[in-house]
Amino acid sequence: MDVVPIKVQKNKYKNKKVEYDGIKFDSKMERDYYIHLKQLQANGIVYEFFMQKNYVLIDAYTRNDGTKVRASYYKADFEVHYSDNRVEVIDIKGMLTEVFKLKQKIFETRYPFELKLITYSKKYGGWITLQDLEEKRKQNKLLNQKGTI
Repeated sequence: MDVVPIKVQKNKYKNKKVEYDGIKFDSKMERDYYIHLKQLQANGIVYEFFMQKNYVLIDAYTRNDGTKVRASYYKADFEVHYSDNRVEVIDIKGMLTEVFKLKQKIFETRYPFELKLITYSKKYGGWITLQDLEEKRKQNKLLNQKGTI
């Protein structure tokens, strides 16, 4: 009898699913941001937040041949309502993908909320937008290049 190896599907970004407060998170970073939001809520900075909220990116439609096509959705990690009435939609990302760039563009044409990509950087003081992180890395690289000349 031949032994057939079982393929274990690995996450392509090496994220490990974790559980906390009875909630399953796609990554440790997402769980840690949840804990951060709970702290902000306890301090009165955040009024409320929602997790895994769906946003329609492309409405359902019918093709010319009569075939119905379902709507396309974007599922945000968090929708955060601040005490000062601001609303932010947060996605926890370690890196920016081309697919996400497209989703972000479509989202921004349909919704009035700011869509922020957040990551954690110990070097730069904790929670930071991916855009700010990339900018700081560029500045560091320039400083390092000037120092070697």
